[in-house]
Parts: sequence; C-alpha cells; structure tokens
Amino acid sequence: MKITIRDRKTGTILASADDAAKVASFEGNWYFDPSAINSDVLVVTDSTYTCSYKGTCNWVNFSDGTNTVKNVAWVYPTPKKGYENIAGKYAFYAGDRPNTIEEKQ
Repeated sequence: MKITIRDRKTGTILASADDAAKVASFEGNWYFDPSAINSDVLVVTDSTYTCSYKGTCNWVNFSDGTNTVKNVAWVYPTPKKGYENIAGKYAFYAGDRPNTIEEKQ
C-alpha cells in the first residue's frame, strides 16, 4: 500500500512511500525514511518536544517559499534506548489533519 502525506492547502506532497522499508506505522502515526520525504519543502526546526519514553524530537515545518505551516511532522534524531527504529525518520499524524491529508493507494 502506498502512503502519501500532502499539505492540505497547496496539495504539495510532503512524504510518499509504498515500501515497508521506507514507511511504517508506529503508535498510530506514519514514520517515513528520509529518502521518502520532500526535503525541498520540509525544514527541521530547533523547536523540540520531549516524550518521557521516546526522548526529544524536533518539529518539522512545511515551507514552499510562499506558504509556511508549523509542526506538520517531527523527527527523533537520537531516541531513547528501545526506540532506535524511529531514529531519523519523519513522523506524520495518520489520517486527515487540519494541515495535512493522508492518501492510501
């Protein structure tokens, strides 16, 4: 199954993959390998969130030069022990959200 995440306003693809090595569901969210994200429009920020069991992640913004949407995704550069499988992967909330649309094919 192919999973694609788009910006709701512009329709820009933020991430897309149909290979289990490049996208996986974890805790109800989609985690994409960096090779499956649109690095032209996704910007890792210095803004962080700390999960008590996974560690600290950085928020990721969408910016295409005209439109900017904060916190469309997040990434754990160095998660805590036991969560190494999500290290460096870009996570998006599953389903349609206020700023993103999920497509399954």
